[in-house]
Amino acid sequence: MIFPITLKLNTTLKMKTTPLTPQPMNRCRAAMVALMLPFAGLEAAPEEKTRPLLLTEVLQSVQTQYPPYLAAMIEQDIANGRARQALGAFDLNLNAGSAFAPAGYYDGQTGYAMLEQPLSNWGGSVYGGYRLSSGFLPNYNKERTSTDGEGVLGFRIPLLRDGTIDRRRATLWQAEIDQELANPIILRQYLDFIRAATISYYGWLASGQRLSLTEELLRVAKERDSAIAEQVKNGASAPIVQVDNQRLVVSREIAVVQASRRFQAATIELSLFLRDLRTAEPILAPRTRLPSAFPTHSHPGESQLTVDIAKALIFRPEMRRIELTLEKSGIERRLAKNNLLPSLEVGVQGAQGLTGRTPRDVERTEIEAKIEFKVPLQRREAKGRVDVAEAQIERLNQEMLFARQRITADVRDSHSALLAAHEVLRQTRRNVDLAQQLANAESERLKQGATDLLALQIREQASFDAKVLEVEAQSEYFRAHANYRAAIAAKN
Repeated sequence: MIFPITLKLNTTLKMKTTPLTPQPMNRCRAAMVALMLPFAGLEAAPEEKTRPLLLTEVLQSVQTQYPPYLAAMIEQDIANGRARQALGAFDLNLNAGSAFAPAGYYDGQTGYAMLEQPLSNWGGSVYGGYRLSSGFLPNYNKERTSTDGEGVLGFRIPLLRDGTIDRRRATLWQAEIDQELANPIILRQYLDFIRAATISYYGWLASGQRLSLTEELLRVAKERDSAIAEQVKNGASAPIVQVDNQRLVVSREIAVVQASRRFQAATIELSLFLRDLRTAEPILAPRTRLPSAFPTHSHPGESQLTVDIAKALIFRPEMRRIELTLEKSGIERRLAKNNLLPSLEVGVQGAQGLTGRTPRDVERTEIEAKIEFKVPLQRREAKGRVDVAEAQIERLNQEMLFARQRITADVRDSHSALLAAHEVLRQTRRNVDLAQQLANAESERLKQGATDLLALQIREQASFDAKVLEVEAQSEYFRAHANYRAAIAAKN
């Protein structure tokens, strides 16, 4: 069983993130941990040393404590930060300034303080504030006000270029898409981590069972050595027979050492995924936690393949990633076509004098309308941007077509591997039964004096090899099963 993961799509700018706060650690402890981690993981708690280790426990550790997965989850926080950064283009701005003439015929001073709010619906902005002038200013100076100053209110609206879209809004919309784009990135890594943890778990289980088979084969040889020694003592067997069996014991002891090393390597690899729920440190699972057998499994059905391919085309993160990237490129193309338009901007500004004396040629209430038209005649930059955007969209369309074909091929290939692994497992189990029958029969013949030790050793080795093949076939079946579930993007 694989734990489900829930990915929330952020389609708004309400960002709810949970910061990953590391455990407090003083410098001395940090240095000790840094020195110790490369050499060993944490031992399992005493009460857990005899409880069988199941795959569900390993996968839970991956979801909650595995550092690469936690690092992948931070991708969402990065996307949220970028969306917030893009939203800053629409922040309320405070503009203030003043001017004075330290020398010259006019000695007037002006000052202003304005608030400007960029608009997110149709470009432009609205602004308002206060300005004040004093001293002697020329009549053509539009900054002249009454002695108490005047209030100003106005707006600027683009009618053509930057009307329906501009760089600020395009950046914001693309940042919002990036928030959703973080989800398939996280899901892709989640599926890879789950697959790797599953394969590592069953590799650990297989190496443990192979070690047990090797030790059992050694035990048989040692027990027979005692019986042969008694026969040699009684003159029933030649001393060379005991020497041959002792050679066999030594060779099987070597095999045990090799199998033990293989199991240790698998344990160390598994510790990268199996971690302490409190400290997140790797745990070296002891041999006592080995399950007695592989989990049961059913025959993989072929009728489900078509349905699984359809599901994979929907839920595989690669498809969603390309779809969202296409949306971003579509926004970029809209912005490029917007830049082909001429700039036509209109604005209205009103000024209301406050109390106090007003210059004779300045009305207490003034309204000013503005219109501005501007266009580059060749527009090569805008046309180049359109060409680039359309080329990127075409490239993404080709990538999506190939992604569909590749996903279909992945599902078919992993399903084929799963069927083959199941058939190999079925045949290896039959091979174990036949090899064991031959070994039992040869052992009985040896007791009756109808055969020799060499023939029995050959039968025992054949039975051992058959059992090892069965263990490896079971491991390969669950490896193929993990690959198939990753291919169809199964999360539970």
